[in-house]
This record gives sequence, structure tokens and C-alpha cells, in this order.
Amino acid sequence: MKILYFPLLCLFLCAQSAIGQKKKDNFGTLNIEERNFTSYEKDPSASAVVLYEKGDNYFEVIDRWVRVVKDYHVKIKILDEKGFDEGTVSIWLRKGENSKEKLKNLRAVTHNGTVKTSVMQNQVFHKDVNQYWMEKTFSFPNIKKGSVLEYQYKIISPFIYHFNGWDFQSHIPKLYSEFNARIPGNYIYNRTLVGTLKLSKDDASLKKDCFQVEGYPNAADCEVLQYAMEDIPAFKEEEFMLAASNYKSRLDFELSVHHRFDGVTDRYTKSWKDVDKEFRLDKNIGRQLTKKGFFEKQVPESLLTEGDELSRAQNIYKFVRDHYTWNGKYGIYRDIRVKEAFEDRKGNVGEINITLINLLNSAGIPTNLMLTSTRKHGMPKKIHPVMSDFNYVLAKTVIDGKDYFLDATDKFNPFGMLPYRCLNYYGRVMDFKNDSYWADIPVAEKSRYIVRAQVKLDPADDKVSGIFDVVTFGYDAINRRKNISEQDEDAFLGEMEDEVGNGFEITSYKLIPERTDEKMVSERFEYEITGLAGEEKIYLDPFLIKFFDSDPFITEERHFPIDFGYARNYNYSLNIILPDGYEAAELPEPKVVKLPNNLGLLKFDTGVKGNNLNIYYNLVIKSPHFTSDYYQALKEIFSYALDIQNNSLIVLKKNS
Repeated sequence: MKILYFPLLCLFLCAQSAIGQKKKDNFGTLNIEERNFTSYEKDPSASAVVLYEKGDNYFEVIDRWVRVVKDYHVKIKILDEKGFDEGTVSIWLRKGENSKEKLKNLRAVTHNGTVKTSVMQNQVFHKDVNQYWMEKTFSFPNIKKGSVLEYQYKIISPFIYHFNGWDFQSHIPKLYSEFNARIPGNYIYNRTLVGTLKLSKDDASLKKDCFQVEGYPNAADCEVLQYAMEDIPAFKEEEFMLAASNYKSRLDFELSVHHRFDGVTDRYTKSWKDVDKEFRLDKNIGRQLTKKGFFEKQVPESLLTEGDELSRAQNIYKFVRDHYTWNGKYGIYRDIRVKEAFEDRKGNVGEINITLINLLNSAGIPTNLMLTSTRKHGMPKKIHPVMSDFNYVLAKTVIDGKDYFLDATDKFNPFGMLPYRCLNYYGRVMDFKNDSYWADIPVAEKSRYIVRAQVKLDPADDKVSGIFDVVTFGYDAINRRKNISEQDEDAFLGEMEDEVGNGFEITSYKLIPERTDEKMVSERFEYEITGLAGEEKIYLDPFLIKFFDSDPFITEERHFPIDFGYARNYNYSLNIILPDGYEAAELPEPKVVKLPNNLGLLKFDTGVKGNNLNIYYNLVIKSPHFTSDYYQALKEIFSYALDIQNNSLIVLKKNS
């Protein structure tokens, strides 16, 4: 998958944007356009709009220490009551063991026409969130439809590495957003523009002798940067997408090199060889991978020695998966203690999967740790190591020439099948005997959800009875098994009865053991429905089971990929035995819809043969990944799929 990252070159001469630099906005003043702004034509659904936003980041020497100063100023127009949520503001501040960021010069005011209501200092609240973060919060007073919320502040930061970037795009649209930076030449940052939106301003210039530290004779030149965007659409998270951070338009800064005034050079951007060496010695990763001796004493010898490589690997995987309960934490960079976790039978992702790696290596199956990122965390950049891009570890091994990617945290996932959260394209395999390398996470096997139903009508007793089988494979089987196990049978069946409604009652239920394993679940239901609609005519909804609760594709356009994670197949067939004296009066219209390049198909058909009425429905999505070019076709096929599922009606009538 290609994520849109555009490196920004350190150029001192850039073409001027056709749109001139916006004049400086003084705090506390509104122009006529801002006062009279009542709706946003480009997004009529918007409840609030950023009228103006500006950030300035620069270096200053404060009390003989180099600090990064971050100025921020914004005006937000409230268009309706839903926009009132913008009136609660959180400002996050970093902290370390001996230093922390400071918030200065906070001012906030609600504009209602010519009336201004300010936020008082005693209305700003502080919270220590954890050992790394603090939070300042406040709420604007007197918010009404048409209010303009304006605030500005300054952050003084000792954390030179965290220069911070700039988010052009957010959950509400913006008319104008500008970011300026003044960076001394002895600080070199990697800069990246993420997303598809274009800059309306992209300027760079050189300011001579702009930065000097007391006690050193030479001053540094500064690069002066100006970036801006206009008419920025709101970013709306949708179904079947990876992390929003892959697509939101923003600027990223990462400190690469610091040339100190005393002549020392600190390099922050490292090569993978540097990272490999650090990981080998790291107490939370490298050293925890050398606990073979401990684990060999904790497990039966037969677990490590009996059977061929594949069967040993499968048995070890099952042992680790069943031994541990995952505590819901990832914990890949700190607090990994595999011995303690093993004894407690509870651990984070790192502890569980490092246990798995140790045991596989003890069994003579060479296995490496793989750094990766979950679907919601974002795609790791391949340009150079950015360790914060990774938040997860897997085990990667090769058996009989086939790659296996393993994660033992989920009790319902079979060997070789990663949790859905891990289906995120690629990761970095930390091969400590050689060099680390990138490896693609294979496309998951397709999943199938099959329903086979039979209906018998009994107008004399005013009821419907029948059976239906539900057979699921792959990820659908995992989800089904979880749903079954997380509640008792009565609750599980009651939930299904409530979903169908209309007097639907399950009279018998069983799992079919000979057709149920870790990759497949087979169930049989017997049911009754009382209260047939009408005597002369009988009205039937043919879909006892509905595959979809809602339409996942509701926006008119989509500018980023559609990612299902795995290929899907939904199959429904229904056989209705017509009662004596009745015939089919109305049947739903057949429908066939295809995706371009044979990547998907929706087929719906009906037919009557003798006293058997048959319904057939099949939606197949053959690829887990689609570019945005396929959005309209996917939107259409899912729209038809839901319409057929929700609005089909069969009418039977008595023979004349």
C-alpha cells in the first residue's frame, strides 16, 4: 500500500503562491466577513468552521537554556448546536523526569456580536495524565449559534526533539490554516507533508545570524518557513479504513542532526544497523529474547521435541495462547518481564509473543521478532527508522520454506492467522544474527459467512417453522466463536431472536462438532414464527439473518483507500415449501452487479419449481484492498446489497 508522504526540501527560494500571505490577525478583533459567516457552502453539514488558524514555532534562549517556543492562535465559528462541542479545549503538554513544557499567555474569548466573554484564569484546569503528559482544559462561556470562539497561547518547551508538526486537517473544515517556523541552521529536521491536499503557500528563506547562545562567539543562520492551506475539508473517519494518521493532511518534523556550538554533533536519525544493535542489548526486547533456559524448564520436554517442525510449532503456539491471558496492553518498549508474566499467566503483547519466540527457538525452529503497527496506529515509514511508528510485536518464522506470522494474544485465533488489528501490510523483522529487513504481512485468507435456511408454512396453525444452518470460515468464524463464548446460550439465542423479531423463536440450537474447528464454525437452528400475515395472502421477509446493520459507504466521495483487511463472501440461500393451495404472487426482482476487473460480485435470484420457492443471495468481495478509484463502484454494490437484504418481500396468495 502506498501512503502519501511528500518530503519537503530545505530550499531557500520557492515559487510564490498565487494566493498572497494572509495579514496578521490581532487577538480579540473580528472582521465583517467573520461576523457575518453563517454557513459553509463547501460543506453544508458542518456544525463549526475554523475561520483562521496560525502557528509559529521558533527557538529562543531563555534563562541560558535553548527552548522551542510554540505560539498558537485560532478562531472557530459555531454554526449550530452540534458545534458547541468545540467550546471545550484540551491543551497537551509534555513532561519528563526533570523538565516539562510550560503554558503561557493563554487568552480565550467568546464573541457574540459586539459582546465578548472571556475565560478567566481560574477556569483553566490542570491534570497530570501520566508520567509523560499533562493536560490543561477550559470551556468557553456563553456559546450560542453564531458565536466565534477565539483563543491563543504560548508553549515553552525544553524538548528540542519534539519540535512538533502542524495538523492542517481536522474533524471540522478550515477556511485558512498557516504554519510558520524559524529553525537555526545547526538543527536539521526531516520534514514530511502527509496527505493529498495541496499547499497554497510553500515558502522558505534565509535569515542571517538569527540565533546565538550566550558564551559562544558565532551566531547561526535560520531557515524561515511558511506553509498554508485554504478551504481545507473536514476529515471524516469512515468504515474500512486504516489509521487516520495515514491520510490526514499535516506536516511532520523529526530532528535528524544537532550541531552544537561547542563542535559536538548529535545524530538522532539512525540507520537500521544502529537500531539492530540497540535492540540486541535492550532490556525490554533483546535480553528478553534470551530466556530459552528459563522456558525449557517450565514446559514439558515433549512440547519442544515431539513431531515435525510444523506440528511442534502449532503445539507451542497453542500452549502459549492458552497459557496466557492478554491484559489488553501492547507494551513493546517498556515493562517487558517475560518470567514474571509467565508465572502470573497474564501479560502484554510483548511478553506473550516473546515467550512464543523463546519457546520456538528452544524447539529448534528459528524465529525472529517482528516490529509492526496496528491498523489504528498508522503505517511505519520506510525512509528511515522512526521507532514511534511501531506499537506491536509478532513472531515470524519459516517452516518448510513457508513464512508464518504469529500472535498468541487472542485465544480464538488459530495458528498462522493474525488478529484483525494486525492486518497492516508490513513490518520490520529483527534478525539479530544478520540484519533486520522489511517483510510483507501476507493477505489474509478469505472469510465466508454462509446461511442455508428452509421454511415450512402452516396457514392452518398460523405459523412458520423451519431450520437454518450458519457456517462461517476464517475471520467470520473467529468473530462468531467470540460472540458465542462471551455470553451464555440463552443470552446468545435471545439476542438473535430480538434481531429477527416478529414472533421469531429458536426452539433448538446446536454446534455441529464434526464441522467445527479453529477455522470453521457450523451451527444448526430450529425455529418457529407465529402469526402469519393474512389469510388470502401471506407476506414474508426472506432474510432471517441479515449480514449488515448499516451501509458502510455513505459519503459522496472518498479520497483514501478502502481496506477490508480480508476478502469476504456472504452467501444466503432459502428454500420455502409452499403450502397446498398457495402460489407465489410477488417475488423480488433478480439483480446482478459486478465490480470492475472482476474484483467483486452481487448476485440475487429467485425461482419457483413445483412447490419449492428458492432465494439465492451472494455478495463476494475478492480483494481486501481497494484504491479510492473503486469507491463509487463499492458504494453502489453495497447499496444494492443492503437494499435487497432490508427491503425484499415475498407475497404468497391462495390459488384462485
